[in-house]
This record gives sequence, C-alpha cells and structure tokens, in this order.
Amino acid sequence: MGNYNDAEYIGINEVVSPRANDPRKLSLLPLVFLIFYEVAGGPFGVEDTVQAAGPLLALVGFLVFPIIWSVPEALITAELGTMFPENSGYVVWVSSALGPFWGFQQGWVKWLSGVIDNALYPVLFLDYLKSGIPALGGGLPRVIAVLGITLVLTYMNYRGLTIVGWVAVMLGILSILPFVVMGFISIPKLRPARWLVADVHNVDWNLYLNTLFWNLNYWDSISTLVGEVHNPKKTLPKALFYAVILVVLSYFFPLLVGTGAVPLERDLWTDGYFSDIAKILGGVWLRWWIQGAAALSNMGTFVAEMSSDSFQLLGMAERGMLPEFFAKRSRYGTPLVGILFSASGVILLSWMSFQEIVAAENFLYCFGMILEFIAFVRLRIKFPNASRPFKIPGGTVGAILLCIPPTILIGVVLAFSSVKVMIISLAAVAIGLVMQPCLKRIEKNRWLKFSISSDLPDIHHDTGALLH
Repeated sequence: MGNYNDAEYIGINEVVSPRANDPRKLSLLPLVFLIFYEVAGGPFGVEDTVQAAGPLLALVGFLVFPIIWSVPEALITAELGTMFPENSGYVVWVSSALGPFWGFQQGWVKWLSGVIDNALYPVLFLDYLKSGIPALGGGLPRVIAVLGITLVLTYMNYRGLTIVGWVAVMLGILSILPFVVMGFISIPKLRPARWLVADVHNVDWNLYLNTLFWNLNYWDSISTLVGEVHNPKKTLPKALFYAVILVVLSYFFPLLVGTGAVPLERDLWTDGYFSDIAKILGGVWLRWWIQGAAALSNMGTFVAEMSSDSFQLLGMAERGMLPEFFAKRSRYGTPLVGILFSASGVILLSWMSFQEIVAAENFLYCFGMILEFIAFVRLRIKFPNASRPFKIPGGTVGAILLCIPPTILIGVVLAFSSVKVMIISLAAVAIGLVMQPCLKRIEKNRWLKFSISSDLPDIHHDTGALLH
C-alpha cells in the first residue's frame, strides 16, 4: 500500500497532544477490527447480490469491486489520515484543500450518512432474533427492544474507545468462526459448476450495485478516530492493509460456500439466507450459531459506527466548526455530546425501511466521497512538499488516475437512485448549506462559544504548518 516517508510530522505535530501517551490509545489489532466493522462486520447483507445477479456475478463483484473502490479509498485514507492525525478526519482534509465551508459540508453529509446507516443495526439485530422470539417482530415490544439495544450499545461507547476496540475484536472472531466451520462441513457437497451460473439478461443492476457499494464502503470512517490511535503514521496504514484482506475474505468465502454447496434458488437469497444454508449443511445448531453471529455482528458494527460518528463531531468542534461543547469529553475520554447526538439520530431514523436507509446513505456518502477525491488531488497540487508519512506513489497524475474508477462508479450508483431518495438526499445537503452560515452567525454574535484547539495547526493561515 504505497511507501513510507520517515520524516516526522512538521507543523501538524508541533504541539504535542496532552493525550499522546494516553494508555487508552488504540493499538493495531483493535484498529483492524474497528475498520472491519466500519466496512463489513461479516457476510450478513451480501445475500442480495446473488438474488440480483446470480452466483458468478456475485463472486466476481466481491473480487473486482474492492479493486475499483475499496483499495483506492483505503489508500487515500492511509495517506490523508497520517498527514492529518486528528479526529476531524475527512473534514480537515476537505477543509484544508477547499476551505472551511466545504469542510463543514463534508462533515455534515458524512455524519448524517453514518447515523442513517447506523439506524439499520438495532433493526437487523432484532430481525435475526425474531424467528426465536416472535414478539420482537413488531409492535411495542420491538420499539422497546430497539430503544434498549441502542441505549446499551451507546453506553458501551461512552465507557471508552479501548473497550469498544477490544469488544470489536471479540465480536469479529465470534462472527467469522461459524462460517469457517460451515466451510469445512460444506466440502463434500461443493459443486464448482454452480459458481459459474450467470444470466446477464436477468440482472437487477440497481440492487446489485447498491448492495456491493453498501457492503464495501466507509473505509474513510476510521479517519475520525486517528487522533485516538497509538503512532498513527505506522499503525493506520498497516491496519487498513490487513482490514482490506479480512473484509474481502469475510465476504467471498461464505459466498463461495453458500453458492457452491446448495442448489441455486435465487429468490431465496435475501437477508438471513445464510442461516438457512447453515441448517441445510449442518443442522439447527449451526443455524442458531449463524443467527447469533449475525446479531453480534450488528452490535459490533453499531458501536464502531457510533464511535467514528461521535468522534467526528468532537474533531469538528476542536476545529471551531461546531460549538465548543461538542468537544467535551467524558471521564473515559469519549465525546459525551457527540455520542448523545449520534444516538438521538439513530433512534429518530430507525423507523425507515432497510431499502430506504441503504439508498439514502449511499447517496449522501457519494456526495461526500466526491468532495474527498477532489480534496485528495487538490492537496497534492496545493501542498506537494507536505509531510506525508504514508504516500501513494505516482505523483499528482497517479492521484488523479487513482480517483477515476471510483468516481465513475459513484456516477453509476447515483444514476440508479430513485427520485424519492434523490429529493430527500438533496434536501439534506441543502440543510448543510444553510447550517454553516447560521453557525458562523451564531459565533459572530457570541451566542455560543467556538474555539480551535491549541493542539492543532492553523491550516487556513499558516501554510508552513503542512510543510517540512
């Protein structure tokens, strides 16, 4: 994943953070699994690719799509995350390249996209349990359960990022293990010819592309936690490299088992079908294990997503983009106000349907990624000599070429958006366009206190802060 530059951070780390030696900093293994849960969390949710396009295109998609999308996004995150090792993440990337107005827009759409996405997981958690507990299928018990799960997992975030990181490691192992067992059980029943089944004239491209995109994005979300990472200039690139491998294997291997060991019935390949395959191959015990792993996976994804969303708000407050109270930390070092805002957003949005949530968060995420790609190229041009502890080779031309395939993919995903999703998403973008001037007005009139952390360089007035 590129090359390392042993130069120390100049300007960016001129002031040593008071938390630089904090034992609560994230190490490599928890960071790998936090990225894993930011992006994937296991194969739960990939079943729709088989229904949409058949086994061959589903398998090819999870091999080709990471090359087109995941690897470029992970590389950009590694370069810019080590260039700006702070919790505002992609917000400061865009802000330093395009100015604070667009930096705020990036923060708004990415935070909203993350909260919308996170609203899925309490719902999916209950969907995997309702076969054993029918009362969770709807009504007041389901509402109470959604609120209860959200509160418990929110409290886990409040207690500290180190706890969240090691919980992610534990949940990740428990989520992957039953598929390893299922793989061994399936060996006598595998029929390689089943992997080659394809019907290009009967493909739901909208469902196929949206499912691939949803399951393989959000690599940049970890950038909002870089300020909490031990030695980020070395740890972050390594963690992203290992996480890419882990994510691709966690998708491809279960699909290989499921499509090769069981006769194809495309209509059955919907959310939760892996548990049915487990029952066919191993019996009821394996089905319950897969269902339990799915529930744990949703828990892990929720806590990882909420961590990045809430630390992003803290990072924006440290940059003076949000009122100072967003930068308040709990006694555990976690962003207290950011967690409360993110949890409230999850509860308010949990009423949306699965398809609406995926489509809406994909649209907003695409908007943010366009700004991110522009910022990446712009920083190469604007600050060619800036300290980049991890740098993608190829110069400015290479940076542009790297961004072309994922940008084309974004255009395709947006083209498949429904009119309803487009209107709702554009309305959300418009709110951000109005919100930033309003916050500047509030700051000017001193109705709320805004401040920039003394630990951070002034990226808008001191160009030397980014140079050797």
